[in-house]
Amino acid sequence: MIQSEAAERSPLARGVRPSPPSQVAPLAALALAGLCTSFMHTLVIPIQNDLPALLHAPRSDTAWVLTITLLVSAVSTPIAGRLGDLYGKRRVMSILLLLLVAGSVVAAMTSSVWVLVFGRGLQGAGVGVIPLSISLLRDILPVKQLGSAVGLISATLGVGGAVALPLSALVVQYAEWHLLFWMAAALGLCCIAALWRFVPRDEVQRSGRLDIVGAFVLSTVITTVLLLISHGDQWGWTSPFTIICAAIAAISALMGGWYELRRTDPVVDLRVSAKRPVLFTNLASLGLGFTMFAASVMFPQFLQQPLEVGGGGLSLMSSSLVVMPSGLAMLAMSLAAGRLERILRPQTLLIAAALTMTVGYSTLWLLGSVQVWQILVVNLLVGLGIGIGFAAMPLLIMNSVPVKQSGAANGLNTLMRSLGTASASAVIAALLATSASRGEIDKDLFQRGFMIAAVAGCASAICAAWISSSRPHKRLS
Repeated sequence: MIQSEAAERSPLARGVRPSPPSQVAPLAALALAGLCTSFMHTLVIPIQNDLPALLHAPRSDTAWVLTITLLVSAVSTPIAGRLGDLYGKRRVMSILLLLLVAGSVVAAMTSSVWVLVFGRGLQGAGVGVIPLSISLLRDILPVKQLGSAVGLISATLGVGGAVALPLSALVVQYAEWHLLFWMAAALGLCCIAALWRFVPRDEVQRSGRLDIVGAFVLSTVITTVLLLISHGDQWGWTSPFTIICAAIAAISALMGGWYELRRTDPVVDLRVSAKRPVLFTNLASLGLGFTMFAASVMFPQFLQQPLEVGGGGLSLMSSSLVVMPSGLAMLAMSLAAGRLERILRPQTLLIAAALTMTVGYSTLWLLGSVQVWQILVVNLLVGLGIGIGFAAMPLLIMNSVPVKQSGAANGLNTLMRSLGTASASAVIAALLATSASRGEIDKDLFQRGFMIAAVAGCASAICAAWISSSRPHKRLS
């Protein structure tokens, strides 16, 4: 009944063809929100080495300025997706952006490390906007435009990070570092205004309620897993704290799975998530998240290493400019992915994306001696792969789940990408830290990092190939 009434009220049912501005403006508003939230991941990278001096705190404490954003975003994303399905995606997106603005203001007004960590945690909540935007597109755009639109919004997770890096470096070079957070607050307010001005309110189908116990258990599992990934090497893999953390993660996962399978309205539907297309798409997301963030971690550090040890010999600003074109490549391919999806299956696009990045990293690994222009070319290949892959994954997810669960399902997919990025950050950082104390990093360690990223890309391609192809490609309707 609700769907029929909504169909009668729609412009197409009245014989009115939607005008282009009514489609472009909501898409632009959602893309701006996605870019804003993705900025938060790379916002403080230009000042991360200076944070101990700026905050008068040990490096072990200032590391949380980066970790907390990733942690909160991973925890909040699937829960925000479920809340969007229940109470309206635009409404939940507005709340997340308000939290981002509040966190930016808190961070802009302090020089205390733990107050800054609190503000950065609030900023991390905003990342849930991206999967909600993807799900909202399903409600407001014609089917024939959905592929390109989904690709654009999904790619903002990578585009925003790549573009924000040189902008942040520029601000830090010529202004006081607190200005970064005032800019983030202003951008967040602009996103809220655009959201309410241009994005129509979505239909709310309150067919259930939020599973509080399930959300708590999911948060516990995600938190402990991410802490293990990001701090296990620092704590020691056999230390009592690490063992306890791993035990909590395992017990919570088992008990949470048992509990969620008996719920009629779980925060994450494990039966739907176990479907072959959904399961292997999420597993492929882990590898793609790893390959994307490995480039963000390794390439700037390699480019800033002295020429004498085989690095690029570039400044922070110059290395950021070398990395930035990958964001433009992501944007271009995300727009083209919609047209490609009408010709090729999303599964085929995902395989092509993973293989593209595998070829790029394998080339750097086999070269041995790497030049700046080679980093630029391979980074462009990574951008092309991310643009295609990040566009294909939400389409595979939405083709496989009911409409009322699209927000939660896309939130889980974004969570898997976040776990991939966290793994890349931890693995590459641990790898390079073995010689970082001397101020210069052995180029052989970069070669190992390129090899690991190539293996992650290859694993993603294998997972994508395992997505069921026995049925014909089902397009969204």
